[in-house]
Amino acid sequence: MLSVRVVRSTRGNGASLIRWGLKAVILLVSVIVIVVVVLQFYSDPIKALTKSSVVSSQTIMMTPKQSDGPCVRQGTCPLDHFSFFIQSGAANVVPPKICINDKIVMGTTLNNAGLGINVVKLNGRTGEILRREHYDMYSGSVDGLVEFLKNIDMGSVVLMATYDDPATKLNDEARQLISELGSSAIKTLGFRDNWLFVGGKGVSVKNSFEKHLKNDQSNNKYKDWPELIQLDGCIPKYME
Repeated sequence: MLSVRVVRSTRGNGASLIRWGLKAVILLVSVIVIVVVVLQFYSDPIKALTKSSVVSSQTIMMTPKQSDGPCVRQGTCPLDHFSFFIQSGAANVVPPKICINDKIVMGTTLNNAGLGINVVKLNGRTGEILRREHYDMYSGSVDGLVEFLKNIDMGSVVLMATYDDPATKLNDEARQLISELGSSAIKTLGFRDNWLFVGGKGVSVKNSFEKHLKNDQSNNKYKDWPELIQLDGCIPKYME
């Protein structure tokens, strides 16, 4: 009896195995490419401001379109008071903000805040903004600040907010003049401290209208700088 053996060809199986292997390699390469792209997309070349990050004024610049945000404060003030909200700078990246009656008068959006001590002077009777300045206390001169302080009129309100370093060029004369406006923390204000103050000549302000946070690397939020601070309240109008 004649029998016929059917032998299956291994050529087809080999080709299928090769095609499967190619598909697996292509899929693996695609996954690797996607992972790399995603990691590059979400990674930030400038690290966030944390204790482990280093912030350099030479490499990090403030973007012109960055918003100051709203003038956030709690409650309302009596009719014979001015409301205020002030915020110090954050490291050497985010400038400070000063608001009067829920309106920004100094900050990024107005492009009038700067390194050092930022100052707003207003008429204590009417609330009119009389002057807005910033004095660089690291690479600038204290003379302009001293001249400003010597010429503050009776009945004027002064609001101050720091940014980066407020104290390197600050001398005893400037400290004494600010102390006469009602500040107590100005005597110990140091390198890269954060400080907020509201005072004036002849106006009635509370001692609580001042905040001071020391630069201490063991406690700093931004490594070489303390975290930003905020202060708000109501200033009585000057009635005399």
